[in-house]
Amino acid sequence: MDKIFIYDTTLRDGSQSEGISFSLQDKLAITLKLDDLGVDYIEGGYPIANPKDEAYFKEVKSLKLHHAKVASFGSTRRADKHVEDDRNVTALLQADTPVVTIVGKSWDFQVTDVLKVSLDENLKMVSDTVAYLKSKNREVFFDAEHFFDGYKKNREYALKVLQAAQSSGADAIVLCDTNGGSLPAEVAEIVRDVRQKIQGMLGIHVHNDGDLAVANTLAAIDQGVRQVQGTINGFGERCGNADLCSIIPNLVLKRRYHCLRDGRLKKLTEVSRYVYETANLLLRPNQPFVGTSAFAHKGGLHINAIQKNKGTYEHIPPESVGNERKILISELSGSSTILAKIEKFHLTHDGAFMRSILETVQNLENEGYQFESAEASFELLVRKKAGRYKPFFNLQGFRVIVEKRENGLPITEATVKVEVDGIQELSASEGEGPVNALDSALRKALERFYPSLKDMKLVDYKVRVINPRKGTAAKVRVFIESQDEKNIWNTVGVSENLIDASWHALVDSIEYKLLKEQEMVSKK
Repeated sequence: MDKIFIYDTTLRDGSQSEGISFSLQDKLAITLKLDDLGVDYIEGGYPIANPKDEAYFKEVKSLKLHHAKVASFGSTRRADKHVEDDRNVTALLQADTPVVTIVGKSWDFQVTDVLKVSLDENLKMVSDTVAYLKSKNREVFFDAEHFFDGYKKNREYALKVLQAAQSSGADAIVLCDTNGGSLPAEVAEIVRDVRQKIQGMLGIHVHNDGDLAVANTLAAIDQGVRQVQGTINGFGERCGNADLCSIIPNLVLKRRYHCLRDGRLKKLTEVSRYVYETANLLLRPNQPFVGTSAFAHKGGLHINAIQKNKGTYEHIPPESVGNERKILISELSGSSTILAKIEKFHLTHDGAFMRSILETVQNLENEGYQFESAEASFELLVRKKAGRYKPFFNLQGFRVIVEKRENGLPITEATVKVEVDGIQELSASEGEGPVNALDSALRKALERFYPSLKDMKLVDYKVRVINPRKGTAAKVRVFIESQDEKNIWNTVGVSENLIDASWHALVDSIEYKLLKEQEMVSKK
């Protein structure tokens, strides 16, 4: 089985995404996750760029990595400096990583108009820097920035840059589509030509400005590239980088390459969602392979076929990447949809029972509920209909107060009284709004009985007015997305009162979390 080396640059290139700012602890935690996944190289950052990256390279030495090598990133020496006197190069050595990645210009236009140096001087900057770092016993990768654009404009010079890095001892030559505008056929043709001129390891580093980063990466691999650079979830500047969450399963499952440590592909979805959570970004539901909708089925004909053979509408088994199949429920669902949906509950396939569930779903959706985006609420509904549900707590009452003071922000306070196994608990909490306060008060009241609720949090909240023509008397539908360390789930509530609708969705969310924990304990 041929080996493809995975080089992750989430911590450096990925952190350049708009809205992302990883803390030092975030970077260290993601490093451990990537190592556990089994990537070969983790690019930690640019040691001279900021104090955080400098601290990272000091702290990462204390981590016990089992597989990955950490790489520092920097540029070639400056034109007016000897390589041993260049602050950037010195910082790379002080980072003390086994791998150093150097970026250099390979497009003549960038050399003359951006660096403002001669084409020959740029070649010396590349060769001097690579040779010096190799003399310090580092594994050195050379990122040929703007290579594909440079090749199209001046093939001879772009190849000279690669040859300068190779002759100086670079362990891998990485071809970069920095502006992300190349097409797969172009990439394949250019890499094929490079492969004839350059010996040793070739890498690919592609940006996604044309929405072709994954396709371009796979095209490069077809022509002999054996190192892939990318980020988890495709994070990166502008439109992002090549998404390793798509590249890796395509290579492993469809091309039979060896990319990760054995058996670790099943951790891919977990790592994807962990990085989203750490970046404080909402995940992309329709993201291939790892998205929550990647294996979701709604059409009745599709679901009927899936029941007979999972391969009818799925290109891979979702479990192979750590994801799961979703059967979506709506008022358009038929009995085959209900049957497929309740398979995992190990409930009876009695026709009358299924018709009863379907009728309940249709009635509730007529009232404004929507279950296709609220899987957790649907599961609770089925268990209640089957008599396999016992509430974890009973509500004695709740109160929400919003007070607006002169020249001040509104203050919201919620009080919740619940009963668990005959024991009453009263709790109050302030929040940024009524739902936040209610959520906080409810979980505070229950944590005494169910400590694991501390690990759960509300990550998204949506409100939709169902019948707006009724004005302020209109019903509202509330969707809540919740998450713990392992799972993401969605619940729904409907009422003419926003707080009441939110309450129903909150209760479902908490009860679903506790139900899943109860099931895990019973299996042990």
